[in-house]
Amino acid sequence: MDHAGRPAVLPLRPLTVGELLDAAVALLRAYAPVLMPVAAVLALGEQLLLAPLRTAAHVAPPAYLPNFDHASAYWMLLCVGAATEVAIIAALGGLTGRAATAELLGHRATARDLLRPAGSRFGLVAVLALCAGGIVFLVSLTGPTWVIGYTLVGLAVPALVIDRTGPLQALGRGALLTIRSGLRGAGIRLIGYLAWFAVRLALSLGALAALNAVGIDDPGWAVPVAAVVWLLVNSLAYPTLACLDAVLLLETRMRTEGLDIALTRARHTGRSAAAILAGGP
Repeated sequence: MDHAGRPAVLPLRPLTVGELLDAAVALLRAYAPVLMPVAAVLALGEQLLLAPLRTAAHVAPPAYLPNFDHASAYWMLLCVGAATEVAIIAALGGLTGRAATAELLGHRATARDLLRPAGSRFGLVAVLALCAGGIVFLVSLTGPTWVIGYTLVGLAVPALVIDRTGPLQALGRGALLTIRSGLRGAGIRLIGYLAWFAVRLALSLGALAALNAVGIDDPGWAVPVAAVVWLLVNSLAYPTLACLDAVLLLETRMRTEGLDIALTRARHTGRSAAAILAGGP
């Protein structure tokens, strides 16, 4: 299954949490020339959408900490921000799902392969990404239930692309895979998000501190500089999290459905590995 001469991005066996995170980074490294520019375009749209909400909430860059005199506006900013993050990660899942599938079947997809409309289901991916964002927006209005929304909707697009299900089935299928094995998938998604949130915050604060150190500390530049820094950081974080979703779906199928056994058997019997991969449990 694996390309000779290079290590497999996703081995055909259940993985530890650390190995899953490593696999996500390896997948991003292999397909960064496609994933990161697409993520940058989407992250730019996010910054433009959030700009007026930040103004209304009277928050200051780079961390945009809450202004309690405008708590309701700040809460809306948080809810919209959570929704846009989920929608972007889900949209990128359409590409990372194709990339992870190619790697598991033993070949390195080209940029043309990933972006080719034929078989991409891009329209359904967009609809499902917006639905995922809408679900997270609604549950975020109540506060702590954001965690439930984020963890349960993340595998929907990979299920749509890899398992070739319908949109509604993909939501259910993704949620089911997430809660298997004692909510293992939900915990891994949350660990990945929190880890990258800390990295994003540290990188953004560090970049702005570096700019201040060289004299670019005019308050008039604070907002555009912070927007650019967050744009660059999110262009790395979002595709990484989307890669984690794609490899998590496949690894969970290996762990709970014997996908690795079925694919290994297909290699020796001449059956279509692609058909097995898209066939679900």
